[in-house]
Amino acid sequence: MRVSLFITCYNDTLFPETGKSVVKVLERLGHTVEFPAGQTCCGQMHYNTGYQSEAMPLVQRFVDQFREAEAVVVPSSSCVAMMKDHYPKMAAEIGDAKLIADVDALLPRVYEFSEFLTRGLGLEDVGAYYPHRVTYHASCHGLRNLELGDGPLRLLKAVRGIDLVPLEGLEQCCGFGGTFAVKNADVSSAMLSEKTTAILNTKAEACTACDNSCLMHIQGALHRQRTGVKTVHLAEILAGDEGAAR
Repeated sequence: MRVSLFITCYNDTLFPETGKSVVKVLERLGHTVEFPAGQTCCGQMHYNTGYQSEAMPLVQRFVDQFREAEAVVVPSSSCVAMMKDHYPKMAAEIGDAKLIADVDALLPRVYEFSEFLTRGLGLEDVGAYYPHRVTYHASCHGLRNLELGDGPLRLLKAVRGIDLVPLEGLEQCCGFGGTFAVKNADVSSAMLSEKTTAILNTKAEACTACDNSCLMHIQGALHRQRTGVKTVHLAEILAGDEGAAR
């Protein structure tokens, strides 16, 4: 299959290894990965902070970049949720009939990364090897908007060498929520404290998730406490193989 990667501006700027890992997994599975060079941002940051008119042109840009894709894979459930939840009404507000039709045609081919593997390809074992003790945090957008369910956990359970330990309060928010963490710092910090306590109780070496935004928030607290526990995107675990471990 010809798969187009929408890395998202957040990952492209701060976590490029996640995008490289997505490519590695998909190519290992025999797919051809394309990267439209004109891609930018989905518009979530603008839209959620009151700059909705500034987000509008990004709908057309996304469609222009990915219109011909067989499948669009995105290593961020929050960005996919932004597109699935808001692009149809944004296109309707713009009032361009062709854009409305293009959005309707394209969105069913847009997948969060783990969703593409489990629901798009029907896979659980992607040939990964990751010999570490790991726990999994379910981000709000993946859990509640995209309803990913246990798909990411089934992918992790199939990883060779992994010691996967359950996280108490798996479905509990980490307290990030984009600008929520800035505008409501005290509440966000309290939520984060509960999340990091649960992570440390697992004795895991690493915490993984489908969203680097949550992981960045969690990693900040773990680092400030000098716990030695790291965060790693799901794609980077699934990209691991025995050759890389030697």
